[in-house]
Amino acid sequence: MPLAVSLGDPAGIGPEVIAKAWAIREAHRLPPFFAIGDRRSIEAVWNGPIAQIGHPGDAVSVFPEALPLLQVDDPGEIVPGQPNLAGARCALDSVEMAVGLARSGAAAALVTGPVAKAQLYAIGFRHPGQTEFVAERCGVAAENVAMMMVGPDLRTVPVTIHRPLARVPESLTTELILSRARVVARGLVRDFGIARPRLAVAGLNPHAGEGGAMGHEELDIIQPAIDRLREEGLDVSGPLPADTMFHPAARATYDAAICMYHDQALIPLKTLYFDLGVNMTLGLPLIRTSPDHGTAFGIAGRGEANPRAMIAAIALAGQCAKTRAQSQAQAA
Repeated sequence: MPLAVSLGDPAGIGPEVIAKAWAIREAHRLPPFFAIGDRRSIEAVWNGPIAQIGHPGDAVSVFPEALPLLQVDDPGEIVPGQPNLAGARCALDSVEMAVGLARSGAAAALVTGPVAKAQLYAIGFRHPGQTEFVAERCGVAAENVAMMMVGPDLRTVPVTIHRPLARVPESLTTELILSRARVVARGLVRDFGIARPRLAVAGLNPHAGEGGAMGHEELDIIQPAIDRLREEGLDVSGPLPADTMFHPAARATYDAAICMYHDQALIPLKTLYFDLGVNMTLGLPLIRTSPDHGTAFGIAGRGEANPRAMIAAIALAGQCAKTRAQSQAQAA
């Protein structure tokens, strides 16, 4: 079964990196996938073969010879690097179609191309990002999903996500940490085949609070969550000083790092694997990944976009779909 890949904003680099991923699919052993979006957004940045299909099931047979494409609404003229509202509507319709196909089982997983939030907000989009949009379409509350950043040997999860740093302490609760950690543990079992996941929980303050000398969040909020997770049988360490969690020896001791805020999770991942980072949403009934980069309008259409993160997102989606399918077959 093929993967569904939404092109993202047609004026961004999504069409280019998806086309480039198809072009070197054999070298990276990518599973069959089909793009969803507007054909002209690909043709504006790539002169390779495109085959429009009428159904996801047609993608596998044409994949060896051309990039399969499900066409959505017409956004009008496509100019790389120049986003507009029609393009935003096309991007939103593309991801909505992709979610529906993945939910119905017509696609094995969902990979989303980068979108421009400012353009989406201008057409009435009311979600913080695609993660929350996909969760809503799947009938899952936002607090019951987790955004996990994935690199070759590092997985990080922010407990609080798009919050001003000054508001992180007031947003952090024991229940929120518990919810995120449980979702991550289940996801590592179901989608990565890790029978007993090891979770490392970061502190919020320098030196993980230094026993209360540098803050009480570790004592009052984080430690109670860790204690409850351990009572539930999970393998959890922490709270740990964040500045010593990400060197090679430390990374070997856990399967995922639970971080307290956005940059605490994303800086180590992007420092180590800037061109390979994948954003994965856990807790959904479907598999969803995305390259960890934006629309990059400034380089769109120049042929400079690096497809490595998109390749990694497609490969990870395929691997997780295979693992989940095997797990479901064994359970049956």
